Amino acid sequence: MHRPPTNIETDNPEIQEVIEEKLLDAQIPGFKAQFEPLEAEMLGAFTEDALNEKDALESAIDILGADNEKN
Repeated sequence: MHRPPTNIETDNPEIQEVIEEKLLDAQIPGFKAQFEPLEAEMLGAFTEDALNEKDALESAIDILGADNEKN
């Protein structure tokens, strides 16, 4: 899992404790845990791991080519 660089804010034990409590709360069915932006970033919520446009188009071409090979 991607972890952002540690700094004064993210190395704060109080923030770590709050995050741990929220993660436990999030496991309760129906409970909607809300995370602050810093907390979400610390958990890797904003890590961009999607395909870029070029790779997505190339993968679509591969699928189209596979469909034509079946016929």
